[in-house]
Amino acid sequence: MELRNYGNTGMKVSTLGFGGSEIRDASKADVELLLNRALDAGLNMIDTAECYGDSEEKIGDVLGHRRQEYFLFTKCGHAAGVNGPDWDAKVLAQTIDRSLKRLRTDYVDVVHLHSCSEEVLRQGEVIEVLQRAKEAGKTRFIGYSGDTTDALYAIQTGAFDSLETSLNIADQEAIELTLPEARKRNMGIIAKRPIANVAWMYDKVTEEDYAYHYWKRLKELKYDFLAEDAERVVEIALRFTLSTEGVDTAIVGTVKPDRWLQNAELVAKGPLEQGLYDAIRERWKEVAGSDWTGRI
Repeated sequence: MELRNYGNTGMKVSTLGFGGSEIRDASKADVELLLNRALDAGLNMIDTAECYGDSEEKIGDVLGHRRQEYFLFTKCGHAAGVNGPDWDAKVLAQTIDRSLKRLRTDYVDVVHLHSCSEEVLRQGEVIEVLQRAKEAGKTRFIGYSGDTTDALYAIQTGAFDSLETSLNIADQEAIELTLPEARKRNMGIIAKRPIANVAWMYDKVTEEDYAYHYWKRLKELKYDFLAEDAERVVEIALRFTLSTEGVDTAIVGTVKPDRWLQNAELVAKGPLEQGLYDAIRERWKEVAGSDWTGRI
């Protein structure tokens, strides 16, 4: 699998990374099979978070013995069982330590602030907690995970090495709002939700469903390629995201051992055809409303 420089961190990450959100509901045996197969096939970046149930623990349990073979990213900000409010400095420090224990490691490669608002960022304490964690060797780099003008402010502080943000065929605000600023600062860039939660696969969704906003947008965008077979649509969506200038890696979550390998084969086809990429961008610009902001 292709490796790309991750900003100015010195890391070379696989273009397809693994997102740890979905494995919270998977068996340990399935997670062990899935992640070991992915590492064997060339994946070298895993992303998780303090609030993804037992995701961190499962990753630590099944991959702790292979820690030197991959870059490990996690996120912090939500108390998620620690006494105290979200974004409290003491809570942040405690959850970072808890993440290391769960992941069975002395350090992670990046800790991201998880969807932190500009208001909280401006107070400064959360950034200071991450900087202290970096100084203590608990993380090699610090980052921001989020979208919209909150992400733009985070980038402009100059405090962060890494940006994790939503980017896909149904979520393109970042392409003009934040990615250029992140590239100026040579930040590593992760695209989350790179296949738009496969929202086009649903016949109906409710407003409470995770994929609702993307589903609704795609109904309006009416991309021609959505009528093609399911595998081709996934391919176009994934390659679109990874063809966007500045994106170093895209994280996909799955609990199916073969799905990651299938996605890796799609990514191996390289950049999306320029004409198709441009058509997707033009359609977005024609249809997207002012409220079609990045999904947190």
